[in-house]
Amino acid sequence: MGVSGPIRVVVAKPGLDGHDRGAKVIARALRDAGMEVIYTGLHQTPEQIVDTAIQEDADGIGLSVLSGAHMTLCAKVMELLRERDAADITVFGGGIIPDDDIPLLKELGVAEIFTPGASTRDIVAWVRGHLRPAAA
Repeated sequence: MGVSGPIRVVVAKPGLDGHDRGAKVIARALRDAGMEVIYTGLHQTPEQIVDTAIQEDADGIGLSVLSGAHMTLCAKVMELLRERDAADITVFGGGIIPDDDIPLLKELGVAEIFTPGASTRDIVAWVRGHLRPAAA
């Protein structure tokens, strides 16, 4: 995990979901707040996302999932981060996530979930406070 310079966040769209407007809005809000953002584009595998985060020395990964496959995709990302000794990369997510699944995702190690209606201001503040609090 990087320790100097701006917070680095990989914003990713795992799986087959083809709707990326929300991910682009979040990527822009984080960038406008002074963070370095690497947007992976659509249809990324968990392996591609984790590889990118490690290569880019990311502090965090923001996953946008609208497809309903959030449990499987988030679990795989968390597993790969542990396997690759990169569990210090904070994972957060957003999208169409049923309330009942949020505690299960947090048990998997996802730090926070933002559902539709979350403000970009709140997301930026959370990222600043949780990815590298000392850098804020």
